[in-house]
Amino acid sequence: MTNTDTSLIADLAEAEILLAQPRGFCAGVDRAIEIVERAIQLHGAPIYVRHEIVHNAYVVEDLRKKGAIFIEQLDEVPAGNTVIFSAHGVSKSVRADAEARGLRVYDATCPLVTKVHVEVAKMRDEGLDIVMIGHKGHPEVEGTMGQVAEGMYLVEDIADVEALKLRDPQRVAFVTQTTLSVDDAAEIISALKTRFPAIREPKKQDICYATQNRQDAVKFMAPQCDVVIVVGSPNSSNSNRLREVAEKRGIPAYMVDAPEQIDPQWLVGKRRIGLTAGASAPEALAQEIIRRLHELGARNVRALEGIEENIAFPLPRGLGQPG
Repeated sequence: MTNTDTSLIADLAEAEILLAQPRGFCAGVDRAIEIVERAIQLHGAPIYVRHEIVHNAYVVEDLRKKGAIFIEQLDEVPAGNTVIFSAHGVSKSVRADAEARGLRVYDATCPLVTKVHVEVAKMRDEGLDIVMIGHKGHPEVEGTMGQVAEGMYLVEDIADVEALKLRDPQRVAFVTQTTLSVDDAAEIISALKTRFPAIREPKKQDICYATQNRQDAVKFMAPQCDVVIVVGSPNSSNSNRLREVAEKRGIPAYMVDAPEQIDPQWLVGKRRIGLTAGASAPEALAQEIIRRLHELGARNVRALEGIEENIAFPLPRGLGQPG
């Protein structure tokens, strides 16, 4: 233990850890991980997974140890093998490629992402151009944009909205990535409605319940804290949004996906340490972070009030409980 750690332990003796509620896994992530685990049990290792099943290094490494092989291109899957599509969803061309190659496919696309795919197909069938609000290069965005051959436009910010050139401003609709900042998306949607008053919106917002709930929990927690720690991997969109939500409220916030990533200097002089976890981060990892904070001197842990989630999604056909 370093001298810094020793002095910090004394400094944090009265510090309290506040736990956001809800935090951690959502129903879509639970389902995706279970699909991989059951496929390995049914068919044996290896099982190929296109893209990281969810954006969390801890989860991916655990599944890799159990026999999952993560790939980015379907041609990396040997003929006759099994491939699982990640929770982020895939384009129609990827599905067609898998079918043409005769691969056994299990689809772990989150049902709430699938809902957006269905919306896109219906909107295009009605002859509407579609604006998607999302982050360029994110696999969910690539999968959703890939549901149609043409007529989709991606915007990431208000500047993109101002630069949009549509074929018919009277025949347009929008959808959103499911893991966006609720507040940021609202600003972009407002800009779209101002520029295109006839724009159609989804019957129900596309940002998923888990993203909304976790962001609301941080909005409630952050004003009570001196610092916020978010458990999540750097490529996790929803985890990054949680960090931003805290920062926009003037609270220093850091994202970690391993206990050793905590810099003790973040905690100097802090009396209340907020902790949350992205929808792709397991509670087991959050508990490891809590243990590390205990080692650094924070003793008291208090769970905050919040929404209790009880949503569950069914598994794909053919993945019943192994006998």
